[in-house]
Amino acid sequence: MNQPVNHPSVAPVPTSVLEALARYDTPTICNAMEVVAPERRLIGYTVKPLVCPFPDLPPIVGYARTATMRSTSPSPRAAAAAREHRAAYYEYVGTGPGPRISVIQDLDGANIGTGAFWGEVNSAVHKALGCLGVVTDGSIRDIAQWAPTFQALAGSIGPSHAHVHAVSFGDPVTVAGMTVRSGDLVHADRHGAIVIPFDVAAKLPDAAELLGRREAVILEIARSKEFTIEKLKAAMARSAEIH
Repeated sequence: MNQPVNHPSVAPVPTSVLEALARYDTPTICNAMEVVAPERRLIGYTVKPLVCPFPDLPPIVGYARTATMRSTSPSPRAAAAAREHRAAYYEYVGTGPGPRISVIQDLDGANIGTGAFWGEVNSAVHKALGCLGVVTDGSIRDIAQWAPTFQALAGSIGPSHAHVHAVSFGDPVTVAGMTVRSGDLVHADRHGAIVIPFDVAAKLPDAAELLGRREAVILEIARSKEFTIEKLKAAMARSAEIH
């Protein structure tokens, strides 16, 4: 897609819900999703390892801005057309409800990660455009010069940008097994990322709290010096009764 994508003028999910979701790590959101949307137990999240150079950054929640890129061959566009295309891509990234998360698929197949789309410049530009971070199966670089607080999940870390260029933007992409459409709500942290359907987003915090209460009963026994298998069985039974 080479033209700017229209986005809704009103955010699909209230800011208060986004803030609540950001209080939980991504594994907890995945657990909660199994409660409120069990049909998504095997879909909608990353299933392949991604590198996170900034593991101490908090979870991010935002609306996806999707794109595809290549680096193993030069862009087929002439220089002026390539600049125009990149400007259109940046306009797409910077418009619509926020906050936003960039999700970029590397199309280079067996040579994925040859060149990094992401480094000092693009992390700074995307942060300025209202993005909280990037999820990509391609490579990233310039870790020491990376934009502060801008989260990154990537397929690899490498030194060169090779012939890197954006191929398209606004189309559905698949990154590390997770299929994402433009505007989807994405939750991500050092563990990976998950797409959250709009209609269940507000239900996830309560589900996460419920699961936390259930786990607390078992963890209390598991961490106790008086642990026994019989006490564990009793705790499991109490946990199952919490609703």
